[in-house]
Amino acid sequence: MYGSMDVKNLGNVAAFVTKDGSEIRELLAHRNSAIRNQSLAEARLAPGTSTQEHYHLKTEEIYYITHGVGQIRIDGEIRDVRGGDAIAILPGQKHKLWNTGSDILRLLCCCAPGYEHEDTVITEGA
Repeated sequence: MYGSMDVKNLGNVAAFVTKDGSEIRELLAHRNSAIRNQSLAEARLAPGTSTQEHYHLKTEEIYYITHGVGQIRIDGEIRDVRGGDAIAILPGQKHKLWNTGSDILRLLCCCAPGYEHEDTVITEGA
């Protein structure tokens, strides 16, 4: 059981790789906090890299770009994105993110329900 105040610092959270190849640090989720119905993580993509295109069966996501520039494709539509952009991704929408800049692309990923590997369907090869 967690105490009445549940605070996590990004610098103290271990990274892991998600099914789509992103390096993430899960800040708040059922695995490490009192949160039960959503999750919040920071994802990082190195310059010149991308996620694998995928979709989620149940989860809706919000990507909030905090640093860097990139491109996102959602169901075939491509947009340039940069720090300060918030992106809505609905369940079933195929999406892929590229880092098109020279710095690490960093973004917050909010998932409801919380992120699970089992809810992720990869739609392209490695």
